[in-house]
Amino acid sequence: MDETPVNPPVNKHFIRQIIDADLASGAVKKVITRFPPEPNGYIHIGHAKAICLDFGMAKEYGGECHLRMDDTNPTREDVEYVESIQEDVRWLGFDWGENYFHASDYFDKIYDYAIQLIKLGKAYVCYLTADEWKEYRGVPEVPGKASPTRDMSVEKTLEEFAKMSRGEYGEGEAVLRAKVDMASPNMHMRDPVIYRVRKVSHHNTGDKWCVYPMYDFAHPLEDAIEGITHSICTLEFEVHRPFYDWVINTLNTPAKPHQYEFARLSLTYTMMSKRRLLELVNEKYVSGWDDPRMPTVCGLRRRGYTPESIRNFCETIGVTKFNSLTEVALLEHAVRSDLNKRSPRAMAVMNPLKVIIDNYEGEELLTATNNPEDPAAGTHQVPFSREIYIEREDFMEDPPKKYFRLAPGREVRLRWAYVVKCVGVEKDADGNVTAVHCTYDPETRGGNTPDGRKIKGTIHWVSCAHGKSVEVRLYDYLFTAKNPSDLPEGVDWRSTLNPDSLVVSQAFVEPSLLDVPAGTRVQFERVGYFCADPDGKPGAPVFNRTVTLKDSFKIA
Repeated sequence: MDETPVNPPVNKHFIRQIIDADLASGAVKKVITRFPPEPNGYIHIGHAKAICLDFGMAKEYGGECHLRMDDTNPTREDVEYVESIQEDVRWLGFDWGENYFHASDYFDKIYDYAIQLIKLGKAYVCYLTADEWKEYRGVPEVPGKASPTRDMSVEKTLEEFAKMSRGEYGEGEAVLRAKVDMASPNMHMRDPVIYRVRKVSHHNTGDKWCVYPMYDFAHPLEDAIEGITHSICTLEFEVHRPFYDWVINTLNTPAKPHQYEFARLSLTYTMMSKRRLLELVNEKYVSGWDDPRMPTVCGLRRRGYTPESIRNFCETIGVTKFNSLTEVALLEHAVRSDLNKRSPRAMAVMNPLKVIIDNYEGEELLTATNNPEDPAAGTHQVPFSREIYIEREDFMEDPPKKYFRLAPGREVRLRWAYVVKCVGVEKDADGNVTAVHCTYDPETRGGNTPDGRKIKGTIHWVSCAHGKSVEVRLYDYLFTAKNPSDLPEGVDWRSTLNPDSLVVSQAFVEPSLLDVPAGTRVQFERVGYFCADPDGKPGAPVFNRTVTLKDSFKIA
C-alpha cells in the first residue's frame, strides 16, 4: 500500500464494525479487500466511493487492497478503460502495489472449477433460448420448470461443455448452468448461467477462449483465489450473495471469503449509469469521458477537483445499507473547502467596465498575497496603471441602500492597491456607462487609511495595459432534473439535459495567470475557483470553473 495519509474516521460505519469484530475474534488475521471494476468505461464518483472504501479500509487496518479488472465480457471491454482506471485510482491517492490482477488471469482455474461442478452433478448444458428460459424460470411466487437437459449425465455434460469450449456452438445456442434450486424465490438461484459462448477476441487473452464465465460465477472464485477477506459490493448485489455463498460452499476453494453490501452513491442532478454516460459521449452531448460536466473521475479532475476533496466527501457521506440521494452541494462544499486552503488567489474580471484614474500617472507593481489561508504560499506582483477594468456589477449610478461598491461621489478600495473615488462617467448614445472616472488617494496604497476613515467596499480589478482576455468555461449541472435516473414513465432522460450546463465566456485576467500549466487551480478573487484546461496554450490559457465561491450547503 502507498503512504498517502488517511483522513481520520468521521463515523464507525458498519463495515468498520464488521472488520473490528473479525479482527478481535481472530476470524481474520489480515484485512484483504479488492476493487474490481469492469473495464467497459471510465470510472465515476460512485466508483470513487467504492475505491475509498476498499482501499481505505485496507490501509486503515494495515492490510492490502487488490485492483482487479473484471474483464469477463470481452464484447464491451477495452485497454483504454483499463489504463484510465489505473490512472484514476492512483490519482485518488491509492496504490495496489504488487496486487494488480485481471479476472482473465484466472480463466484456466475458473474453467477447472466449472468442470468440478459438472463432476459433482451441479452443472449442465442448456439449449433453451433466452425467451424460452424466461418461461421456464418463472416468477418469484411460483416455482420454475426444470430445463429439459437439467438431468443430463455428467459424461454428456462434460462432452457438450467441451464442444462449447471448442466453438462448436454459436453464441446463444448453448450455455452452462449451475444446478441450484428452481423453486427458490430468489431468481438468481434458479439455475443461473455460469458460462456462455462468446466468439470474440479478449484484450488480455486474445483468441484462446470461445467461452467466458459469468460475473456471478467468476466473482466469488476470484475472491477465493486471492484470499479476499471482505468482498465489499454495492447494495444491488445483495440478492446475488446467496449464489456467491453457494459457489464458495459447493467448491473446494482455497479461501472462504464473505461478501458485504453497502448503498451506492446517487447524486442530485447527476447521471451515474455507466450506460447512460456512454450514450452521452457517443451521442456528442459532451466532449468526451473527461468533459468537466461528467461525474467521471477524469472529468472531475479536469474541472479542478482535488483527490483530497473527493476522499473527504466520501468519508463525510459515510457508508450505510440504505439507498438515498446525496445533495451534489455536499460534493461542492468538499472541493470548495479544500481549494480555499490550497489555491493561490489572482484577479480576473468577468464583465469588464473601464475605470480611468484621472490623477494617476505611470504604472507600478503592487504586492498581492497568494493565499491568506496559507502564509507559506508567499506573494506575487500585480501591475497597476491609470486605466483598469472592474466588474460592471461593481459600479452603479443610482445604488440602493447598503451598496458598498463604486458609485458617483463614493469611495471604494481596489484590492492590494488604493482607495479611489468616482468623480464622473462616460456614456454612449443610448445612455449606457462606458467608462468611470475616478481619483485615487496615494496615501492608501496597500490597504492603508492614515486618516482612519472607513472604506466599506473592496473590489478586484485588472490593469488594461497588462492584462489579457482569455476563454473561461462556466459549468453548471448537466441535468435540470434532480434525479435524472428516476424519471416518470415516458420521460426521456435526454429531455432533462441542461442547455446552459456550459457557457463559454471571456475574462480579463492579470498577467500571472497567462502562463500557468494545465491543471493549475486558482481562485479568481470574489468570483470562484478555476482550473487551467489542457486546451489552453502558453499565453492563451483556458480556465474551467470548478465551483463558485458561494457555499449554500450547511452541515448540521
